[in-house]
Amino acid sequence: MTSRWGGRRTLPFVFTEQGVAMLSSVLNNTRAIQVNISIIRTFVRIREWALNYSELQDKIQALKDAESNQNQHINYIYQMIEEL
Repeated sequence: MTSRWGGRRTLPFVFTEQGVAMLSSVLNNTRAIQVNISIIRTFVRIREWALNYSELQDKIQALKDAESNQNQHINYIYQMIEEL
């Protein structure tokens, strides 16, 4: 909910990595700083996982394409053998 005066009137459901990084500039408590570092590391791990997941999907698709191509070649060889 927003008003004409600007700003949020409700708590957000999510926060961004940049928001957590900005929070570092106001934290003075050792425990809060440790939690903040953990959250940033989690964001980094999620980003790395997402990139690796995408690469993994691409590799799996390449393997499926290669398998399909090999199956076509095998079928062609069977046809040639049957014609003999």
